[in-house]
Amino acid sequence: MSHEVTVLIPSLLRPLVGDSAELRLAVEPAGATVAELLDVIGAEFPLFGRRVRDETGGLRRFVNIYLNGDDVRRLDGLKTQVAAGRELMVIQSVAGG
Repeated sequence: MSHEVTVLIPSLLRPLVGDSAELRLAVEPAGATVAELLDVIGAEFPLFGRRVRDETGGLRRFVNIYLNGDDVRRLDGLKTQVAAGRELMVIQSVAGG
């Protein structure tokens, strides 16, 4: 049985991850934190990492990440545990002006 987490990438950010709509990341059976998953993606796709997180490693203001429909900011933030088989959705708000 494979232990993966699926990360859905919004169309605005897809050029930063090789135009992938989703990334499948191998995790331990217990899963990984949101921060650990972002670290893995950011190591392979540094521009994506910088677009999603600020200099302190926190989520940027206009980026939301949902775990099964729940905003991780309302859960345990970047420490939110993501079990194998779950899906994370990254949403980048477009700031109007």
